[in-house]
Amino acid sequence: MVLSFCDKVILAPMVRVGTLPMRLLALDYGADIVYCEELVDIKMLQCKRIVNDVLQTVDYIAPTERVIFQTCEREKDRVVFQMGTADPERALAVAKLIENDVAAIDINMGCPKEYSTKGGMGAALLSSPEKIEKILKTLVNGIAKPVTCKIRILPTVEETVNLVKIIERTGVAAIAVHGRKKAERQQHPVHCDFIKAVSEAVSVPVIANGGSQELIREFQDIEAFRSVTAASSVMVARAAMWNPSIFRREGSLPQEDVMRNYIRYAVMYNNHYTNTKYCLCQMIRDQLESPLGRKLHATQSTLDICEVFEMTSFYESCQLSQERKKVSLNVSIQETQITDNDNEENHDTVQMPVKFERKDYLPQVTPKMFLLEWCRKEKFPQPVYYTVQRSLDKFFRSVVTVNEKKYCSTLWDKSKKLAEQAAAIVCLRTLGLPEGKVGEEESDLIRKRKRGIQDESVDMTDSQGVEQIKKRLHSNENFDDSNI
Repeated sequence: MVLSFCDKVILAPMVRVGTLPMRLLALDYGADIVYCEELVDIKMLQCKRIVNDVLQTVDYIAPTERVIFQTCEREKDRVVFQMGTADPERALAVAKLIENDVAAIDINMGCPKEYSTKGGMGAALLSSPEKIEKILKTLVNGIAKPVTCKIRILPTVEETVNLVKIIERTGVAAIAVHGRKKAERQQHPVHCDFIKAVSEAVSVPVIANGGSQELIREFQDIEAFRSVTAASSVMVARAAMWNPSIFRREGSLPQEDVMRNYIRYAVMYNNHYTNTKYCLCQMIRDQLESPLGRKLHATQSTLDICEVFEMTSFYESCQLSQERKKVSLNVSIQETQITDNDNEENHDTVQMPVKFERKDYLPQVTPKMFLLEWCRKEKFPQPVYYTVQRSLDKFFRSVVTVNEKKYCSTLWDKSKKLAEQAAAIVCLRTLGLPEGKVGEEESDLIRKRKRGIQDESVDMTDSQGVEQIKKRLHSNENFDDSNI
């Protein structure tokens, strides 16, 4: 089914906002089409496409293991992938990579911010009609999915119409027009007359954008904006960011209800908590100094956010469901069972569901340091960590061997270091030893660390002083900095 851009209400592409949870929420509330945030071609070409069977998503993962773009079956026929590019060949390579997972490809030609324009992308393209034509023609001829673009208006109506006619000849499926000039920002009025002139000058569907600040406050205003601009469709940005239920024909919902619905999607799809927090702060807007706003601002994890909104049980049930799904998938013997080289049975390993949360531990020490110190005190060999990475989602799980016994967490973690800390915690808890959590009685190790910090009066900006410390540390034959 080919995506139509006629008579639609659309979630606009917004940096840090147009991620999967927001897009799904907008669809729930009545949006016909949703655009992802602008993603730069070079970054996308570094990504690996992973089918995530646990979350039932398709994830494009960067070499840093960060999920750059995530989508799912629910939005497949209605999500438009917006790309930042200034190069036809790179644009086509990304489009071919992504086209089977999205409904259309859009080229950003309207963003005026430096992160977009400095590479010749975004609004910088507006002064290069030849490049615009080459990029769009290359995409239209190179992929089967519809191609669109989003522009800002030029200094005059005539210049704007001339550019749009060039774009129309490339064969694009639609043109989104933000009714502000390159130098104008949200406080400036939207030029509805420019959008109307464009709508009347071309036969391709025109999508009107830019009315949030002064014109669109409820669903009925969307139709009014469409009427005054004579556009085929309307694209909503900030009004949808503030309250995605703007797309409800029946009227917007209370803000906190919308925020809770957003959090549900964020938890279900493992959205990074910093992105979740950012979007929630945009919804709260001028209420950031309210009791709820202050609590939200203080959060440091998805669980913290859920606690603020009294959704802890939902978070825990989602986590449990995902863990069960991981087990049921039985990805591979290597990935679901951590064994040593002798293939010792998993039941010989002490396991418990543990994660290392940095905020819960004292700043001077880590569980791995506690375990290493205890082994030295007991005259045991230092702990040995064996870690594997799961291909399904690139997460890690570690088993630590201490005094010929093995310990590990049943939970997979996003980095090797975190997985090792979790394994150390399992061992320490099993042995009834302190692990360095905030509130624990001060241990010999903590006191030793404090004394060490006080004794080390060397200026750490002094290279000679730093070398002296390194020599003293490495003079201990048992020293292994991987255990810190």
